[in-house]
Amino acid sequence: MEDTVLVVNCGSSSLKLALFDCQHNKLASALAERLGQNDAFAHVGGLDKAIPLDPGASHDQALNTLVTVFQDEGLMASAPTAVGHRVVHGGETFREAALIDDDVITAIEDCAGLAPLHNPVNLSGIRATLARFPDVPQAAVFDTAFHQTLPKRAYLYAVPEAWYRDWGVRRYGFHGTSHAFMASEAASRLGKTPATISVISAHLGNGCSIAAIRDGISVDTSMGLTPLEGLVMGTRSGDVDPGLFDFLRGKGIAADEVHRVLNQESGLLGLSGQTNDMRSLCELADHGHEPSQTAIDVFCFRLARYIGAMMASLSHLDALVFTGGIGENSARIRAETIHHLKLMGFELSPDLNNHQGEFSDGRIESADSRFPVLVIPTNEELVIAREASRLAGALTPG
Repeated sequence: MEDTVLVVNCGSSSLKLALFDCQHNKLASALAERLGQNDAFAHVGGLDKAIPLDPGASHDQALNTLVTVFQDEGLMASAPTAVGHRVVHGGETFREAALIDDDVITAIEDCAGLAPLHNPVNLSGIRATLARFPDVPQAAVFDTAFHQTLPKRAYLYAVPEAWYRDWGVRRYGFHGTSHAFMASEAASRLGKTPATISVISAHLGNGCSIAAIRDGISVDTSMGLTPLEGLVMGTRSGDVDPGLFDFLRGKGIAADEVHRVLNQESGLLGLSGQTNDMRSLCELADHGHEPSQTAIDVFCFRLARYIGAMMASLSHLDALVFTGGIGENSARIRAETIHHLKLMGFELSPDLNNHQGEFSDGRIESADSRFPVLVIPTNEELVIAREASRLAGALTPG
């Protein structure tokens, strides 16, 4: 059986696995959801059957179950050749992916305070695969690493310098693997090299962020110290006035409750009062549900405002790129966002925008648009697989 690389992505209550061959073609994928709950479940892509999980199954239990399915189905040998892990926060320690050892694990633990919902479960996936495959090279690929090129003017908050010096209070940025992939793909489609491409990359899903990429490196982004800052998201508020905490404390609401609501009950869900799913919001809005239309309006306006802000970090713009579940699939959101950017010269072709999946280059701008506008499906798993195989030195570069 040929060499494979396993990609592990642990969310707060979910686990995603992907298996790639030595040419970085995806062989299989698996998803476990509602981990830690009594109704935990899993399935493997391509298999027409549910994978049973014990009630309250943990990340490591789900991982071992799904890896066993990969092996039993003949998709993977007794062990992969390399394993790549998505790790949300690498702080200022990691500017690129790293082979996992005790020092790397300690550094990821040290960053847990910056991503308490993510780094601990990322570590659970790392520990589970290290226990199962102790002799296999494993790599940590950090969401924040791509943004470690931000200049000080972009990453510093205007707060006492000691907060940054002593506690690391600064803007870090996230979705780095997706934004890095967008820059590389846009360069290929526009006939440029990655080192000369300058794009604004909008990753829009349940989590949303935008990045200004100049000459292939990140120079600004919307997310900050945590993934809460920036754009309106599915359940996250994005930017709010910090004075909100004091205001709500005066209403008897504790800071931890405000933090929970801003992360879990705000964004599209909070504005609409119905759902965080953009497809459902559009359907509700079309049937006259005004709060859902308001949620769409706020989402698109805030996105357009951030696109305009990203222009300040670029000397030229080769393209605006949409990606992520919303960015790739919602022609309506793209059109309503671009509508706010006419003064900057952006203009879409309605036909191309509505049928972008039929065109291989992904371009959706009109002939009169000042800048190209592209839709490119993201592939964070592929980035992680490539990084893991590169660091392991075991697979053929793709």
